[in-house]
Amino acid sequence: MSYNKILSLLGNDADYLLKHQCETIKKQSIRNPTPDYVDESFALSNRPTPVLRSLAAMLGHGRLSGTGYISILPVDQDIEHTAGASFAPNPIYFDPENIIKLAIEGGSNAIASTFGTLAINARKYAHKIPFIVKINHNELLTYPNKYNQIMFGKVKEAWNLGAVAVGATIYFGSEESNRQLIEVSEAFEHAHELGMATILWCYTRNNSFKKDGVDYHNSTDMSSQANHIGVTIQADLIKQKLPETNGGFKALNFGKYDEKMYTDLSSNHPIDLTRYMVANCYSGKIGLINSGGESKGDNDLKEAVKTAIINKRAGGVGLILGRKAFQKPFSQGVELLNAVQDVYLTKEIDLA
Repeated sequence: MSYNKILSLLGNDADYLLKHQCETIKKQSIRNPTPDYVDESFALSNRPTPVLRSLAAMLGHGRLSGTGYISILPVDQDIEHTAGASFAPNPIYFDPENIIKLAIEGGSNAIASTFGTLAINARKYAHKIPFIVKINHNELLTYPNKYNQIMFGKVKEAWNLGAVAVGATIYFGSEESNRQLIEVSEAFEHAHELGMATILWCYTRNNSFKKDGVDYHNSTDMSSQANHIGVTIQADLIKQKLPETNGGFKALNFGKYDEKMYTDLSSNHPIDLTRYMVANCYSGKIGLINSGGESKGDNDLKEAVKTAIINKRAGGVGLILGRKAFQKPFSQGVELLNAVQDVYLTKEIDLA
């Protein structure tokens, strides 16, 4: 997708997203992704050399190879949201091989999925596209539902099936968050010992994070703190939803905050809200990847491109986008993944 096509797709949103310049946290203080991203962020870190090789394998694969940006296809919704609900729009994905084929044909840097999906296809595809094993899940059959991520396998098994990285979720704010934090930090330590990279899904979950009709789960002050805890346990990449609001700590009278968080370090613009997230990932030294969100139909292409623009201009390193791609016919899914990647390949779209 050319720059002119991106402009046409954005319509009235083009100037708002493409001409904005951050006056909150300036771009000079953010580490912008480059082809030398692994060296610049990790060469002097404690990460074992094989971890750098694993990160380089992901960043050196697919259409974004060598740019410092990353496009990941994640499919674990068959556990998190039920397989029927996830694959009913496109039943070919009940066969997990088609999930991997979509990632390959879509030019993704890596495929992130479950132990089962990747293990059943390991010998055929582990050498053809980097594998990221999602090692914990919130299965939906517990009634009543609760916000509890549990381990579905061992880090060593992810290594055995050829994965270059493991991913995990912590539901910060949930009753089980302390246990999840301990489990995941130990798992990430083991993954690094085995030479695998680590990706943390940093989500907030608590029914009390809603007040007066406003949902603060994606409030940038709260979700950015989740990011900051994530980089503290040595995640190599942070996955986070785009921020939708701010002021969660203030509205809920919860946690600690400084008024400058809202007046000096952020604004209501989505790029500024996301820039604050990047700042909480060690000023971009640990890459922020934003999720693509649920599929809502005909508007998915535009929304995916907008998300990519916000992430890139804020200082993020890419998108991890699944449902908008795999809940469409195969060719349309490939087209959507390529359109998102084109945002990161387009030089006219730069750091705000």
